[in-house]
Amino acid sequence: MNTRMKKIFAATGLISLAAAMISTAAFAQEAPRTPSGKPDLSGIWQAMTSAHYNVEPHAAAEGPHSGVMGALSAIPAGLGIVEGGKIPYNEQGLRQRDANRIDAINKDPLTKCYMPGVPRGNALPFPFQIVQSQEVILISYEFAEANRILYVDQPEIESQVDAWMGHSNAHWEGDTLVVRVSGQMPDTWFDRAGNHHSWEMVVEERYTPMGPNHIDYSATITDPNTFTAPWTVSFPLYRHLEDNMQLLEFKCAEFSEEYLYGQYRKPGTPKGNPQIGRASCRERV
Repeated sequence: MNTRMKKIFAATGLISLAAAMISTAAFAQEAPRTPSGKPDLSGIWQAMTSAHYNVEPHAAAEGPHSGVMGALSAIPAGLGIVEGGKIPYNEQGLRQRDANRIDAINKDPLTKCYMPGVPRGNALPFPFQIVQSQEVILISYEFAEANRILYVDQPEIESQVDAWMGHSNAHWEGDTLVVRVSGQMPDTWFDRAGNHHSWEMVVEERYTPMGPNHIDYSATITDPNTFTAPWTVSFPLYRHLEDNMQLLEFKCAEFSEEYLYGQYRKPGTPKGNPQIGRASCRERV
């Protein structure tokens, strides 16, 4: 290749690089901001990942109800969201994970409609809504109608009791919202594959807007009772842009009643509340 062609290719590469940098900077500047100048994260968001099946990389597999549902019960393959690909369990934690995986679909707390905890709530195939103000930020989840309040720059507000969604203290580091989540119930899992934690877990979330319609999300998990070192999950969150988008009801407690208490129903007693069915019929008439 002659010198002239080398110069042309070099110049073309520099122009492309400069254009990409300008485009990225302009894209980032489009993220909405509050009157105080902080990024405005308000909106309805959702992850696009199969990590709710397994946060670690995994191949597609037969599902737990293949005899009834066929391929609809299958577990899709996933690249995982764990940075480095593997959760650093200690020996005891790994034994518990393996025990959880035996009949995991029935042991998964979500089967009983328990709240998902953090960070699992953000990775579920359900949307969640962020409502932001200067001192507090509300995150409301469609699944199980779970919700949490993030106390911004109020470290004096501490958790008094453990809760399914924990206690969240937040602060800003530049344009990144950093949230420390403590006091979570030890009964929540990270996914359907039995990955778990103990009562000692502390989660540090980071929400960094990468433009008007997506957030770079990460969560670092520290739990010396279960893991040999802190580890991190990361994935993008996408804003719903539909004009009529809203969170809908998913009161899953009524969907789990038969699973939990069906064995106690008297023979001949119909499922659910028959009064509701009759009321619906009258409304249609």
